[in-house]
Amino acid sequence: MKYLSVIVFLFISSSICYSQSDSIYSNSILDTLSTALSDSLSLTDQSSKKAYDVDTVIYSKANDSLIFFVKDKKMKLFGEGELNYKDTDLKAANIFLDFQTNNIEATGVKSDSIKSEITGSPVLKDKGETYEGFRMKYNFKTKRGLISSAQTESEGTHYTGSKIKKVDDNTYFVQDGIYTTCSEKEPHYCFYSHEMKVVNKEQISAKWIWLLFADVPFPIPLPFAVFPIESGRRSGIIPPAFGDDGTYGRYFSRFGYFWAMSDYMDLALQGDYYTRGSYRFDSRFRYAKRYDYSGSLEAQYEFLRKNEITDADFSEQTNWRLIWNHNQNFDPSSRFDARLEFMSGNTLQRNLVDFNDVLRNEIRSNATFFKNWDESGNSLSLSYSRRQVLETGEINEILPNLSFTVPQKYPFKRKISSGDQKWYELIGYNYSGQFQNNRDKQEGQLKIRGGIQHNINLSASPKIGYISVTPNFRYQEKWYNKRIEQSIVKSAFSGEDSVVTKDVKEINFIRTFSAGIGASTRFYGIFQPNMLGVSSIRHTVNPSISYNYQPDFSDPKWGYFGAYYDSSGKKIIYNKFQEEIFGGATSGEQQSLSFSVSNIFEMKTSVDPTDTTSKEKKIQLLNLDAGISYNLAADSIKFSKLSVGYRTQIGDWLNLFGNSIYTLYETDENGREINQFLINNKKGLLRLTNFQFSVSTTLSGEKLQSDSNDETKAPLPEGEFELGSADRKVYQGLYNDRDPDFSIPWDLSLSYNYMLDKSIPSKSTSISNMSGSLNFNLTPNWKFSVTGSYDFDRKEFSAPQIKVSRDLHCWLMNFTWNPIGTFRGYRFEIRVKAPQLQDLKVTKQDQFYEGR
Repeated sequence: MKYLSVIVFLFISSSICYSQSDSIYSNSILDTLSTALSDSLSLTDQSSKKAYDVDTVIYSKANDSLIFFVKDKKMKLFGEGELNYKDTDLKAANIFLDFQTNNIEATGVKSDSIKSEITGSPVLKDKGETYEGFRMKYNFKTKRGLISSAQTESEGTHYTGSKIKKVDDNTYFVQDGIYTTCSEKEPHYCFYSHEMKVVNKEQISAKWIWLLFADVPFPIPLPFAVFPIESGRRSGIIPPAFGDDGTYGRYFSRFGYFWAMSDYMDLALQGDYYTRGSYRFDSRFRYAKRYDYSGSLEAQYEFLRKNEITDADFSEQTNWRLIWNHNQNFDPSSRFDARLEFMSGNTLQRNLVDFNDVLRNEIRSNATFFKNWDESGNSLSLSYSRRQVLETGEINEILPNLSFTVPQKYPFKRKISSGDQKWYELIGYNYSGQFQNNRDKQEGQLKIRGGIQHNINLSASPKIGYISVTPNFRYQEKWYNKRIEQSIVKSAFSGEDSVVTKDVKEINFIRTFSAGIGASTRFYGIFQPNMLGVSSIRHTVNPSISYNYQPDFSDPKWGYFGAYYDSSGKKIIYNKFQEEIFGGATSGEQQSLSFSVSNIFEMKTSVDPTDTTSKEKKIQLLNLDAGISYNLAADSIKFSKLSVGYRTQIGDWLNLFGNSIYTLYETDENGREINQFLINNKKGLLRLTNFQFSVSTTLSGEKLQSDSNDETKAPLPEGEFELGSADRKVYQGLYNDRDPDFSIPWDLSLSYNYMLDKSIPSKSTSISNMSGSLNFNLTPNWKFSVTGSYDFDRKEFSAPQIKVSRDLHCWLMNFTWNPIGTFRGYRFEIRVKAPQLQDLKVTKQDQFYEGR
């Protein structure tokens, strides 16, 4: 016989593998093949044996039949055949393999039920890429092949063609190619080109490209285009967006270039142009090195022109803005953080993207270097801060702000403790020092004030039975290079006195001290009803009392206060250091006796005996605090106001907070207390002067479902976080670009705030407002959102916003409307969901800005 063929019929799925040594292995058919092949292999001249290119094991299986031609080194698989070679996996109805040429041919077969349908089409998986087609020819050694009527998917993108030819590991040529990010068999949109080149995980390039919507082509083709399919950062042109603005006309915006310089930095340059003459330039430079530093530098420049030159309300304006963010860890004990923002005019008014920015009228900058010494616990902080009020142009700077802190230390404590501590071992001290220089610019006038402050605290913490006793002594010293001097000048025109204040440059030291002692304890009360799912209720009471003494530093012997006489001969006393950054010494002797009590109410639920997974829960019901003080040294109005605070959290969906302030004294028409008790005038013991209350809730269908099922979400990987319902802001943005979450059927966030001021009994003022957001699905693909707030005193809405979203599978439609307010207007947008084609969209915007 010229050759020997072995036919093996496998009615169940079995496997066979072939290696370069011409050996055959299979647990299920090894005995059958070993007998059939023994004679054939003995007739073969071993000296003429060829060294083939197959360098590893090829695994194969088929459900119908597998035919192996030993002499010709060929294999045929019928019925759901599969081949595995290194990182390559091939599945098809029929597979034909030639080991001499390393070629594979795979085809599908016609369906028995539907004549036009092909079943078992070849599916090739190679290094994470998947390719499908009607017929496939492939060389598993060179990795080259040809696929007819093929389609493949990579990184969420799909490209198909009448033929796909693979020329190396990363390059493919596609004939009659179609590129889309839509996963439907008949895509809602796609790009078609007769000639297309694909570089794996990098880009797709093509010429004369037609954009089709549901097989309807856009009338004008693109002569050439490159579509990125690479994940992560990459250099390239940033496509522009087109639209219409009610104030500045039609625009051509965000056109620019993104340069991925390296793995550690990138640069983006963008520009906008409006048909009425306005333009804008943006740049953003980012840099980062993992575990070391990260930051960005942003610069903006714009020229805005409103209306025509002949119009009465014609205006031109030039604005700029500079932002620098930097975070760096030098080592585990030192770091540097900075956010510096500088701008001209009202740049923020035009370029805002968040309603939370609309509600602020100032910008703040901060830069801080922090160093901590682990062994001693000492720490040093050097910072710079800047505050700019946009409306007035007022600028407040603190440069520098240097502080050094020594934590609590116990100098008399034994290094090796044995037995009970001695009383002197409980004596400790801490220190903090600060140097600060303020620069304030108001109405073109620059005012500079600086100073140094030292604080030393001595304390002890002995315990007598169940009572903790805490004596303490506090010493403070302030160093200034200026003070003020006041005098009276009589006006020649009005004849009235006028106070003249001038600065005196001289070195001054202000030394103050105070001493005190405090005592506190804690006791509990437990009630165990064991009913209605409640196991026990615990009440924790923490009372405390303290006494503090401070002398009267306005006494002339201290020299911290000055005096002058007005025209009537009355002596006026003033603080020489009242305008310095840390202030001056306080006036009046203080012998304050303070009382406070804290109450905590907690509940523990019972375990359900019928549920093995049931666990007891601890719920905090209410925190109630109260405090008042009595000044023994005061000649009148010795009692302070009584403060009562309370807060509670009901589950994860309701938070309540409140605070009340009461007085024991009568007040005059200006709200000042007078030395007359209310109870003596039969007006009760206390009178409410201030009240504040707030309540907030966050609900969602998702949250309610998880509560009802008593499920716990799996923890996220370290370094990741989830934006939960509690983190959602009421104001997400002027035109929020965040995609709506259609998986949450509904969610609701509400917040109510109420404040009452009755310092003057005959006159009360209140602030009452409610803010909230509501999102719900009208259908699985339609979402409706509304946000805003309402002022009950003014009876008006503030910054309402309505948004309607439609999930269009691979597209997303958003309509946002701001019906009233300074930034009223609307924005309509339809865009592709895929991030690599985020600039493929249609936008219509009409914004009417009424700011100054």
